[in-house]
Amino acid sequence: MRQYSNAIYWLENLLFFWGGLTLILVIGGESLLVPAWVQVMGRLHPLILHFPLVILLLAVGVVWFGDINWRSQTKNLLLLGANLAGMTVVAGLILATEDYDGDSLNWHKWLGIISLFLSIGIYFLSKKSIKALKFSSSALAVILVMAGHFGANLTHGEDFLFEPLLAKETEEVTLQEAEVFAHMVQPILESKCVACHKEGKIKGELRLDLISGIQKGGKSGPFVVAGDPSASLFFKRIHLPLEDKEHMPPKNKTQLTEEEMEILEQWVTEGADFDQKVKDLASDTPLFQLASQRFSSETSYSFEAASPEKVEKLNNFFRKVKPIYPGSPALEVAYFGSSAFDPNSLNELKSVQNQIVKVNLNRMPLKGVNLDVLNGLSHLEELQLNFSEVSSSQLKKLEGNPSLRRLAISGNSLGPEILPVLESFLNLTHLYFWQSALTEEEQNQLSAALPGVAIDFGFDASQVVYQLNPPKIEYDQLMFEDEIKVTIKHPIPSVQIRYTLDQTEPDSLNSNLYSGPFSIDETSTIRTKAFAAEWIGSEEDQVVLFKKGKSPKSWNLITLPNPKYKANGASTLFDGIKGKANHTSGEWLGYSEQALELEIFLEENQSPKELKIGLLLHEGAYIFPPAEAEFWVGNIQGWKKLESHPLLVSEKIKEPRFDLLSQHLPEEDFDRIKVKLSPIQRLPFWHPGAGAKGWVFVDEIYLY
Repeated sequence: MRQYSNAIYWLENLLFFWGGLTLILVIGGESLLVPAWVQVMGRLHPLILHFPLVILLLAVGVVWFGDINWRSQTKNLLLLGANLAGMTVVAGLILATEDYDGDSLNWHKWLGIISLFLSIGIYFLSKKSIKALKFSSSALAVILVMAGHFGANLTHGEDFLFEPLLAKETEEVTLQEAEVFAHMVQPILESKCVACHKEGKIKGELRLDLISGIQKGGKSGPFVVAGDPSASLFFKRIHLPLEDKEHMPPKNKTQLTEEEMEILEQWVTEGADFDQKVKDLASDTPLFQLASQRFSSETSYSFEAASPEKVEKLNNFFRKVKPIYPGSPALEVAYFGSSAFDPNSLNELKSVQNQIVKVNLNRMPLKGVNLDVLNGLSHLEELQLNFSEVSSSQLKKLEGNPSLRRLAISGNSLGPEILPVLESFLNLTHLYFWQSALTEEEQNQLSAALPGVAIDFGFDASQVVYQLNPPKIEYDQLMFEDEIKVTIKHPIPSVQIRYTLDQTEPDSLNSNLYSGPFSIDETSTIRTKAFAAEWIGSEEDQVVLFKKGKSPKSWNLITLPNPKYKANGASTLFDGIKGKANHTSGEWLGYSEQALELEIFLEENQSPKELKIGLLLHEGAYIFPPAEAEFWVGNIQGWKKLESHPLLVSEKIKEPRFDLLSQHLPEEDFDRIKVKLSPIQRLPFWHPGAGAKGWVFVDEIYLY
C-alpha cells in the first residue's frame, strides 16, 4: 500500500514537471538549440501519442457510463493518461522545432497543450460533482479528437479523417484540355514529394503544394531553373544514389518512375511553364509524346445527347449520323452519293443541331445551295466541303459560327475573293485548301492574315525529293573459316553504294565506295547506304559476319542462364554454330535476373589479342545490349581488371539483329579470361515495358 502511495506521489509531481517543461518549450522553443539526442526523443511523438488518447478517452467513458465501482478507478486513469499526455506534448514540441510549420501544426500543438492542462485540472478536481466531471471530461474528449484530426492532417494530408466521406469525382481530361503542370507535373509532386514539403511540414524550407513555393525553391537552391534541368534542385536530388541521405524521395518512400522523372525533366527543359497547355507543345517534343500516352484524344462534351430514336431517324442510304465515338453525345454527319443528294435534307439536321460537331459534305453538289442551316449548328467544330462547288458568298454565311475550328475547302474554284471571307473566320485552327485558284502571293497573304491557323495548300509534286531504298548485302553464311565474299546490290544501277567495316555509319563522302564484290577475313560489321543526286540517302542495311575463333582449353560458366533460354549450356558459347535472329530458336543463352559470368581457360601460349561476344538485340522482346560489361585477365597469381569502354545503348525498338561486343586484350602473360555481362535492370521510359527487367542474349564467344 505504501509503494502504491509513493507511485501516486511521484506521478502527481511529474504532472507539474510536464506542465512546466511544456511552458518552457512554448515560450522559448524557437530559440532553443536542440541536441541530436533530444531530437530522437522528439521523434518518439508519433509512437507514444496513442497511449494518452486511449487512456484519457477510456477515463471519459468510465465517467459517463461506468458504475460506482468503475468510477473509483477514474482518478488513476486520469493520472496515468495525464502523464503520458505530458510526455507526448513535450516530445511533440521538440519535434516541431524541425521543418514543420502552418495552420495544421498550430492547431495540433495548441489543442495538445490544452488537452494536457485540462487533463491535469480534471485529475485534481475529480472529487467535485459528477456533473462538473462529466462536462469537463466531455470537453477533453472533443479536444483530443480535434488534436488527433489536425495531427493526421500533418502526416497524411488535409481532410485525412473525413476523406472517405468526401465524394471526389475523377477528372477526365483530354489531350486538347490537358495542362502540362496541372495534369502532368503536379500529380507527380503530390504523390511523391508534397508529403514532406507542404503546409505544416516544410522540409528544407521547400514547399511544393503551392506554385509560389515551387518558384521560390528551398534553402539548398531553386527547385526548378527554367530551361536548365541540371541546375534545378529536383534534378540533382532524384539522381543521387538511393543510399545518399540527400536522395529524394527518401529510400523508404515510393520512388519516382523513369516516366515521372522524364516528365519533370522535360517540363523544365520546355521552360517550366505553369500555365502551358499540352496542345501548345510541338508534336515532336518528348513532353508531347509522353502526354499523348496519358490523355485521350477524344474531346469530352457537356451538352446532352440526342435520343437514339431521333438519331436513327436521320440515317438513310445517302446520309449517316452517329456519335463521334461510343458513348459520346457529339454527333458526326456524312453524306454519300452526289447523284442522290437533296439540298432540303440539310434542314432535317435541325432536330439534332445542338449535338452535331462534324459534317462531311465532300463532293456533294452545293452550288447555289443555302447553307444557313450549317451556321445554326452551335457546336460545329469541323466542316468538310472539298470538291463541292461551294462559293465565297456561301462560305461568308458561316463566318459567325463560334465553334468552327477545322475547315476543308480543297478542289473548289475559289480565287482572291475568298481572302477577306477566310480572314473573318477568327476561331479557325486548321484550314485545308488544296488545288485552290490562289497564286503563291495570295497564299502568302492568307497565311500572314491567319498566323495562328495551320493552312495546308497541298504540295507541288515536282518539288518532292524521294528517299532511296536501302542496298541489299548478300553473303553465303554468317560464320566463316578463313574469308568470305560479300556482294552489295541496289535496284537502281546509277546510285552510289557506300559501306563501312568499322561500325561507323556510312556517309556519302568519306565511307568506302562499293565497286564490286569484296572479301573479308575477320569478324566484321558491314553497314551500307545508297546515295544519289536529288534523292534522299537510303536507310541503312547492316549485317555482322563472324569468323570462327580459336577454341580455349576449357571454360566455367559461373552463373546459369534462365531455364527457358539455356540452349546447350556453356558449350553453346564455343560450338561454332551461329544462332538465328530469333531468341526462341533454342540456340541462345538468356540472362535477366542475374549477370552472365564466365571463366575461360586458355591453351598454353595461346595469347589471344581480342575477344568478341556475339549478341542478339531485339528491343521488342526486351533484349537489350548489356548495361555493363566487365573483363579480367589473370593467371595463378590472380586477376587484373581491364579498362571498360562505352557500350551501345538502344534508343528505340528495332527489328531482331546481331551485334558484337569487342574487348582488346593486353600484351602480357595470362592464361585465363573472366567475363561478366549485366542485363539492364529497368527498361527506359520510351519502351512499352518501361521499368521492367531487360535481357542479355549470347551465343558465341570468339578469340582472335
